[in-house]
Amino acid sequence: MFHAAVVAVALCCASTAAAETDRQIRTVALPPGRALSLEITIGRVVIEGSNRTDAQIEIVRHAPSAEGFARIPVEITEEEAEVRITAVQSDGATDPAYRSDVTLRVPQSALVRSVRILEGHLSLSALHGSITADLRRGAIEASSLLGTVRLETGIGNVIVTRARLSPDGLLRLRTFNGDVRLTFDEVPANARVMALALNGTISSDIPLTMKDTWGPRWGEATLGKGEPVVSIDVITGRIEIRSK
Repeated sequence: MFHAAVVAVALCCASTAAAETDRQIRTVALPPGRALSLEITIGRVVIEGSNRTDAQIEIVRHAPSAEGFARIPVEITEEEAEVRITAVQSDGATDPAYRSDVTLRVPQSALVRSVRILEGHLSLSALHGSITADLRRGAIEASSLLGTVRLETGIGNVIVTRARLSPDGLLRLRTFNGDVRLTFDEVPANARVMALALNGTISSDIPLTMKDTWGPRWGEATLGKGEPVVSIDVITGRIEIRSK
């Protein structure tokens, strides 16, 4: 048994030692109106807003060997209206041994037009402009969002904390199989809140008019002027709306 354990540890260490990483960092101009989009196959994406005026792109690729980086090529295309970033596995592959972890440090008011991830994790913080994100397998975590926000995952939870609403904004959260947990900094003075759970439950600190006697659960509330819209829906899972 001891010999087998030693062999197992040795193989594990050898595998770890054989893995390779490659780091690329690039800074691009991101003035108001210039959008940014990102697409990766597998990996973790972090997008952080701050008072900077440009965008720093950091991409760390992981592969079993240095030759494997060719299977996840990085492309950064700069056009006048948009910066497009891709780290997509070649030939449509989805091998978890080839991963791209991306960190974007952007202006708070950045227009993040599209984030597409097949599998991984998405973390967002301090974004006050616009973001649309689609993650097929994995969780989304976000804090201090404001503006126009559309977050969707196929399998995984969507957790948003310290959320606030802007008068001309939108907050749309969706998962097919998972939970949505939304926590506001405070109860919005103006909002139209709509929550739908086809197979699940809805609980809310904001009083909702509920339809939950049979079939899909549906809750809604109109606060103040009835806008902006907060739309939450899950196919299978729970919806929780909380306020501090």
